[in-house]
Amino acid sequence: MYTLFRTTPLRTLLALQAPALLISFVIAELVYKFHSFTLETLAFLATWSSDDYPGNLVEATQLGGRAGVIRTDGSQVRLLGGL
Repeated sequence: MYTLFRTTPLRTLLALQAPALLISFVIAELVYKFHSFTLETLAFLATWSSDDYPGNLVEATQLGGRAGVIRTDGSQVRLLGGL
Protein backbone atom coordinates (compact mmCIF):
# COMPACT_ATOMS: atom_id res chain seq x y z
CA MET A 1 0.00 0.00 0.00
CA TYR A 2 2.86 2.37 0.84
CA THR A 3 4.42 1.78 -2.59
CA LEU A 4 1.10 2.49 -4.29
CA PHE A 5 0.79 5.86 -2.55
CA ARG A 6 4.43 6.76 -3.18
CA THR A 7 4.48 5.85 -6.90
CA THR A 8 1.06 7.13 -7.94
CA PRO A 9 0.11 10.81 -7.89
CA LEU A 10 -2.81 11.58 -5.58
CA ARG A 11 -4.95 12.95 -8.42
CA THR A 12 -4.50 9.74 -10.45
CA LEU A 13 -5.07 7.54 -7.42
CA LEU A 14 -8.32 9.33 -6.59
CA ALA A 15 -9.53 9.20 -10.18
CA LEU A 16 -8.92 5.46 -10.35
CA GLN A 17 -10.03 4.35 -6.89
CA ALA A 18 -12.65 6.84 -5.66
CA PRO A 19 -15.63 5.44 -7.60
CA ALA A 20 -15.01 1.84 -6.52
CA LEU A 21 -14.25 2.95 -2.95
CA LEU A 22 -17.49 4.93 -2.63
CA ILE A 23 -19.64 2.16 -4.13
CA SER A 24 -18.02 -0.41 -1.86
CA PHE A 25 -18.49 1.79 1.19
CA VAL A 26 -22.20 2.22 0.48
CA ILE A 27 -22.67 -1.52 -0.08
CA ALA A 28 -20.80 -2.31 3.13
CA GLU A 29 -22.86 0.14 5.18
CA LEU A 30 -26.20 -1.06 3.82
CA VAL A 31 -25.63 -4.81 3.52
CA TYR A 32 -22.89 -6.11 5.81
CA LYS A 33 -24.11 -6.63 9.39
CA PHE A 34 -21.86 -9.41 10.67
CA HIS A 35 -21.47 -7.92 14.18
CA SER A 36 -17.74 -8.49 13.74
CA PHE A 37 -15.32 -5.74 12.76
CA THR A 38 -12.92 -8.23 11.19
CA LEU A 39 -15.55 -9.93 9.02
CA GLU A 40 -17.06 -6.63 7.91
CA THR A 41 -13.60 -5.27 7.05
CA LEU A 42 -12.74 -8.37 5.02
CA ALA A 43 -16.09 -8.20 3.23
CA PHE A 44 -15.54 -4.49 2.48
CA LEU A 45 -12.07 -5.16 1.06
CA ALA A 46 -13.40 -8.03 -1.07
CA THR A 47 -16.20 -5.77 -2.34
CA TRP A 48 -13.75 -2.97 -3.11
CA SER A 49 -11.55 -5.40 -5.00
CA SER A 50 -14.45 -6.76 -7.05
CA ASP A 51 -15.80 -3.25 -7.72
CA ASP A 52 -12.37 -2.10 -8.87
CA TYR A 53 -11.93 -4.94 -11.38
CA PRO A 54 -14.20 -3.48 -14.12
CA GLY A 55 -12.39 -0.16 -13.78
CA ASN A 56 -9.08 -1.91 -14.30
CA LEU A 57 -10.44 -3.56 -17.45
CA VAL A 58 -11.56 -0.21 -18.84
CA GLU A 59 -8.23 1.38 -17.97
CA ALA A 60 -6.29 -1.43 -19.63
CA THR A 61 -8.45 -1.15 -22.75
CA GLN A 62 -7.94 2.62 -22.95
CA LEU A 63 -4.18 2.14 -22.59
CA GLY A 64 -4.12 -0.32 -25.48
CA GLY A 65 -3.79 -3.42 -23.32
CA ARG A 66 -1.02 -2.02 -21.13
CA ALA A 67 -2.01 -2.28 -17.49
CA GLY A 68 -0.54 0.28 -15.17
CA VAL A 69 -0.77 3.86 -14.07
CA ILE A 70 0.61 6.74 -16.08
CA ARG A 71 2.61 9.17 -13.97
CA THR A 72 2.42 12.88 -14.56
CA ASP A 73 5.95 12.84 -16.02
CA GLY A 74 4.78 10.41 -18.73
CA SER A 75 6.48 7.26 -17.45
CA GLN A 76 4.44 4.16 -16.78
CA VAL A 77 4.26 2.18 -13.54
CA ARG A 78 3.43 -1.46 -14.21
CA LEU A 79 1.22 -2.94 -11.52
CA LEU A 80 1.70 -6.52 -10.37
CA GLY A 81 -1.08 -8.74 -11.60
CA GLY A 82 -2.00 -6.29 -14.32
CA LEU A 83 -3.70 -7.35 -17.52
